[in-house]
Amino acid sequence: MPTADSNEPTAIMHPIISVSGLRGIVGETLTTKVAQQYVAAFASALPLGKVLVTRDGRASGPMIAEAVRTAIAATGRDALDAGVAATPTAGVLVQSEECVGGVQISASHNPPEYNGLKLFGGDGRIIPAPAGQEVKDRYLAGQIVNTNADAGSISTLDDTTSEHLRRVEAVVDVERIRAKKFKVLLDANHGSGAVLGQPLLERLGCEVMILGATPDGQFAHPPEPTAANLVDVARQVAEGDYAVGFCQDPDADRLAIVDGAGRYIGEELTLALAVDHQLRQSPGPIVSNCSSSRVTQDLAERHGVPFHRSAVGEANVVDTMLKHNAVLGGEGAGGVIHPHVVLVRDSFVAMAMTLDAMAAREKSLAELADELPQYAIHKTKVSLEADKLAATLDALEQHFSEAEPNRMDGLRLDWPAENKWLLVRASNTEPIVRLIAEAPDEAAAVKVCEAAERVIGR
Repeated sequence: MPTADSNEPTAIMHPIISVSGLRGIVGETLTTKVAQQYVAAFASALPLGKVLVTRDGRASGPMIAEAVRTAIAATGRDALDAGVAATPTAGVLVQSEECVGGVQISASHNPPEYNGLKLFGGDGRIIPAPAGQEVKDRYLAGQIVNTNADAGSISTLDDTTSEHLRRVEAVVDVERIRAKKFKVLLDANHGSGAVLGQPLLERLGCEVMILGATPDGQFAHPPEPTAANLVDVARQVAEGDYAVGFCQDPDADRLAIVDGAGRYIGEELTLALAVDHQLRQSPGPIVSNCSSSRVTQDLAERHGVPFHRSAVGEANVVDTMLKHNAVLGGEGAGGVIHPHVVLVRDSFVAMAMTLDAMAAREKSLAELADELPQYAIHKTKVSLEADKLAATLDALEQHFSEAEPNRMDGLRLDWPAENKWLLVRASNTEPIVRLIAEAPDEAAAVKVCEAAERVIGR
């Protein structure tokens, strides 16, 4: 640790920086100074104009938002503050307010002591990898070029939901949903999700119960919407005789779903339900990333449309969607991306499409989920130093020589005849590799992970 008067940095003083933003522990790895320097490195390279600022409801959000607004104005751009808003709403507002970029203050599903910054381009999507790398390089090098000597303005936006609501309603049959009068529980868990989630569900004619509507970051349960974290919510769905339970992460770009019996349908099948409904209504190319369930691929094949796989990361999914003119895309972590709404993972699109599927087919959520192809996913991790990664991936590919290899992102091995696959990827923040395997049953998924672990451990 440094002494009190030392200016020497240590590892703990740096946030985790990716190509789309950063995150850290507030007051430790993420300070107002770090936020200002990072945002200045981003905003100073944007064209002159408005830069949107939004936040996900965490208690540290107002403090960081003030620092972000100041940094934007200092670069000569105009900061437009939209207050608490979901990440997909931020993308919509960047477009509708004709901003040159945007900053969403959020640590996604991380614990409450964390916060972070997500960066948007003027097209309303999370910035792609090359642009994100440039921001990271400028920040780390301290290279901030102010192209305007005059300070920008700071203003606020009052109506932050109307345009997003309009776009979501345009991709579903609103009257069909309204006629069903679904009873719905929405768990916003004190994040930003209820800001748009409550009016959306009410406009869709639902009888709505909101858990954690106040966006104050006082999470009632750990913020990642996993089965273990949603046990109490699932119980309330079953006991309250709800048709469905929708569970968001703090910035509401991910959605997990619970059926009327309190069964955790999960995040992987959120995308699958949306894909199945989309392809029944208006078929076209589908995209998901290489760590997501092959259910989406099966559905694309079932409906006779092209399926494309991207590297992990929302920006990579969007790049692939644009390349192939996809009608829908997303990630298995509950992220549905509809190009007619915004090229951002969107829990509101996922909710509306799920309700529309239930209404269109006059089936319960459980019935829809049970009709999907059924697989089991197993995830684990193994310690591995970075300098051993390349040789390890080569060894795995050689060992599993009967599998189809792909080096798009780490190493993915596919066994098409067995409906089985394995993905091995290095962590960006730890000396480990993550293993994800999927197979028709849990035992087969575990078996392939264990075999890979033995190869890695040699």
